[in-house]
Amino acid sequence: MTTTITLNGEEHELAGPTSALELVAGIVGRDLRPDGTPSDGTRLGIAVAVDGEVLRRGRWAEFALDEGHTVDVVTAVQGG
Repeated sequence: MTTTITLNGEEHELAGPTSALELVAGIVGRDLRPDGTPSDGTRLGIAVAVDGEVLRRGRWAEFALDEGHTVDVVTAVQGG
């Protein structure tokens, strides 16, 4: 069963039950620890909001994305 979410303003289908952590790991193409930090010890610089509310990194692994969720994944960048 697929789940359809809106990801950064565009419709996105998930193949099955997916956590916010799994979604972010797939987007950035990196292995992430259950606390949302990269396995290689580097910084990630990513924030996730679901339905307009910021989701703390420590909750990514336990937060299951559901049909109709609106998810915004943003990357921090330096400069102005």
